[in-house]
Amino acid sequence: MKVAVVGATGMVGEVLLKILEERNFPFTELMLVASERSVGKEITFKNETHKVIGLAEAVSKRPDIAFFSAGGNTSLEWAPKFEEVGTTVIDNSSAWRMDPSKKLIVPEINAHQLTKDDKIIANPNCSTTQMVMVLAPLHKKYKIKRIVVSTYQSITGTGVKAVKQLENELAGIKGEMAYPYPINKNVIPHCDVFEENGYTKEEMKLVRETQKILNDRSIAVTATAVRVPTQGGHSEAVNIEFEKDFDVSEIRKLLSQTSGVVVQDNLDVNTYPMPIYANGKDDVFVGRIRRDESQPNTLNLWIVSDNLRKGAATNTIQIAEYLIDKNLI
Repeated sequence: MKVAVVGATGMVGEVLLKILEERNFPFTELMLVASERSVGKEITFKNETHKVIGLAEAVSKRPDIAFFSAGGNTSLEWAPKFEEVGTTVIDNSSAWRMDPSKKLIVPEINAHQLTKDDKIIANPNCSTTQMVMVLAPLHKKYKIKRIVVSTYQSITGTGVKAVKQLENELAGIKGEMAYPYPINKNVIPHCDVFEENGYTKEEMKLVRETQKILNDRSIAVTATAVRVPTQGGHSEAVNIEFEKDFDVSEIRKLLSQTSGVVVQDNLDVNTYPMPIYANGKDDVFVGRIRRDESQPNTLNLWIVSDNLRKGAATNTIQIAEYLIDKNLI
């Protein structure tokens, strides 16, 4: 089993390597791949030093699996080249998510869709992944009509440059800006680029990807994505209208029995999800579970998850683990 990590020097790439080690992922050869400017750099993994190689060299080595976390343009150009040599690509970018010929996978929800023919598999957007982990069991039981979601997204979702911007601002240093405005002591209602409809690409990912993963285009979704000066995970306030009525205690029970979801919802002792607790964990945390008293069959939730782990790296590795377990690779 030869494994390539494409984008090994980036934030998600670093977390991918950490999780590969934590989960003792099976491989005989590990290739660390990055852009030309990073070729030759050395990275230590399990006390072994690996030299970063370029994409062309990685393709020539014909890995069995390639984990991609190097941006959409890189994925569009290089994933098909890996596919041609028989590699299964699991891609973290937005490049393939809405391609009708590609599967968009959260293993706990729809891994059963995968076959040996799937050589480029898309990993959802981090904010979508944590939301659908909670929505999927609820949709199955109560059928979702409409979702209103507002996100509070960590700077780590933007990358190293954004983390550096916040660090510089906290230290009073002028430096390179990842955002058009300061992020310290601020919130910016602008994640990704604006589309023609006035929504950002991040907001429309929540719409389109949710419908695709839950396999239901009738679900109405509207989103506002906001960048906040936190690290450790993304948070979401989610309002869900169902076709069927529900009992809040049943909702809590259903979610507490859902693999990968942890209910944190005890108001007596101020227990609710927060990024400071989600940081470094693979679960999706849900709390503030309460009925929306303004209209029938409607629920409010607060969802938090580490966007670099379950939102990206962990989900990617879980897809590969499923493929191996089912002999699809």
